[in-house]
Amino acid sequence: MSDIEIRDDRQAGRLEAFGPAGGEVVGHIQYFVLESPERALVPVHTIVEPAHEGQGIAGSLARELYGIAAREGVSVAPLCPYVVKWAERHPDEAPAVSPELLRAAKEWLAAHPEGF
Repeated sequence: MSDIEIRDDRQAGRLEAFGPAGGEVVGHIQYFVLESPERALVPVHTIVEPAHEGQGIAGSLARELYGIAAREGVSVAPLCPYVVKWAERHPDEAPAVSPELLRAAKEWLAAHPEGF
């Protein structure tokens, strides 16, 4: 994965993986920032372009999302099925969150479905 660069576009709510030399976007996680009951990153979708599937890009994106959260001292409340499964396989990198936080994330998404 050394030829993939991951960038966080917080304003757009996208963690993007770029191909070699910062070329095309080959995958991304779409997320939002939840403010209450606590600040959390909430991944909603993980997408990898078909030509780039099977190269570990989705896993690299999930790992980086958790890394960003750790550096910022916030939680990740995963709603994306891929990120949920990734977190289950990597509990040392992906701390579990409370059911209340997940419920709040689901409620926020239901109230703000635009763009997802």
